[in-house]
Amino acid sequence: MKEDDSMRKKSEIWRFLPLVCLIIVFGCSERPKDVRQSDQLPAIFPDYVGVTIPVGIAPLNFTMGSEDFDCMDVIVKGAKGGELHANGEEACFDIDEWHELVEQNKGSELTVTVCQLKQGVWTQYKDFSIHVSPYALDEWGVTYRRIAPGYEVYSHMGLYQRDLSSFDEDAIIVNTQAPGMCVNCHTSNRTNPDRFVFHVRGEHGATMIQRDVNREWLQAKNELLGGSMVYPYWHPNGKYCAFSTNQTRQGFHITLDPKQPATNQNRIEVFDLSSDIFVYNVETHETLRDSLVMTPDWSENVPVFSPDGRTLYYMTCLQKEYPMDFREEKYNLCKIDFDPDKGRFGNKVDTLFNAVARGKSLTWPRPSYDGKYLLFTLMDYGYFSIWHEESEQWLLNLETGEARAIDEINSPRADSYHNWNVNSHWVVFTSRRGDGLYSRLYFASVDDQGHFTKPFLLPQRHPRQYEERSVYSFNTPDFTSRKVDFDARQAGHEILSDKRIESK
Repeated sequence: MKEDDSMRKKSEIWRFLPLVCLIIVFGCSERPKDVRQSDQLPAIFPDYVGVTIPVGIAPLNFTMGSEDFDCMDVIVKGAKGGELHANGEEACFDIDEWHELVEQNKGSELTVTVCQLKQGVWTQYKDFSIHVSPYALDEWGVTYRRIAPGYEVYSHMGLYQRDLSSFDEDAIIVNTQAPGMCVNCHTSNRTNPDRFVFHVRGEHGATMIQRDVNREWLQAKNELLGGSMVYPYWHPNGKYCAFSTNQTRQGFHITLDPKQPATNQNRIEVFDLSSDIFVYNVETHETLRDSLVMTPDWSENVPVFSPDGRTLYYMTCLQKEYPMDFREEKYNLCKIDFDPDKGRFGNKVDTLFNAVARGKSLTWPRPSYDGKYLLFTLMDYGYFSIWHEESEQWLLNLETGEARAIDEINSPRADSYHNWNVNSHWVVFTSRRGDGLYSRLYFASVDDQGHFTKPFLLPQRHPRQYEERSVYSFNTPDFTSRKVDFDARQAGHEILSDKRIESK
């Protein structure tokens, strides 16, 4: 498999990393002289040319796109003052000096001058800008699941968190805490980790709900619900959490003629034999159900609350015969009223976006916290967009009902799993645009008119080394207002104990 070959090569590269680091530190210190001018923009990795960043983001360290060069020299100047210089085989900036420069130029821009030494000749490329947004990020970091891009078998995987102001990454919980388990479907309440939930799949399956310092393990599967408690989303008051209960299956795309290569770029298909949605009262352990959102002929999926907590958005699909009719699994976006005071659903369902009429399928609805927009992913069929090359992100204006493809941030490869920051001016999402195999984290800014800026890749201290040695994909990212406080060792014991709370 291509994925296996790629992971094996990256593991081999990791053994030589110490030598690479020494070369970076000591191998290049020459300053530009007799410089040849170029009218071309520099090809750098990651591509930070023309991106917009928030104050407080970690340094945008980068190197040349091609490894066929001897040295690079970089100067970053702020329009409002300040200057940074880097020289070597990559541009690495001091964290404190970078933060000072970006803060000084909030709402303005940084001008970057890149020179490259190759075969004894220095070339200076056309300057490019990095815009510093006036919109604050207002988040400590991001949480995400990190997993090898396999299909059914995995070794080391878990939930992680990353400080966006630095390069520090910590594990929240990994599957070594309870051998054989898979952790997924994590989220906090409006980026506040005081309300935190994730799902554990496997022999000791459970749904974990943490409120402040109190942690409970719910019975993962319930005969009355028909499946597990997955795809959670908190009500803003913290009293309720919406879930989907799914009977999920997967299969591989194949070609019927062995003499002909497979033309489908998608490798795997995930579908549900059935699914329904419900709301869980975390205080009373009651499941709030309604026949309007638990129908026998339709699959209701991925519920999310509106910012005011009085509407429940979700996606729905007319049930087909799977796996034979997998291309007919197509979802629309619907909504139903919800009364948080009485814990009751409304008496009618409305369709907000008819994707089926366009011959498409909708997945992963995420409303902005200011109530103006709703992000979703559109694809040809199904709802596991991370495996669909054609998946792209769309924006629905909840005030006007207008929807559009977000061309500013979409790519020819799978774009999926997005979330908003708390002030609704930043989004994080996953994309396979880099190599087509591994999904990475990208960030973009959103203005008051719903226009997005060019996305930038999650900064790394040594980006090329990180890219070459990493054998993990990132998925289901979310912002977090502060570091998640979670005792993973104790949680591992609790998972293995199989002590569970049953819902009413």
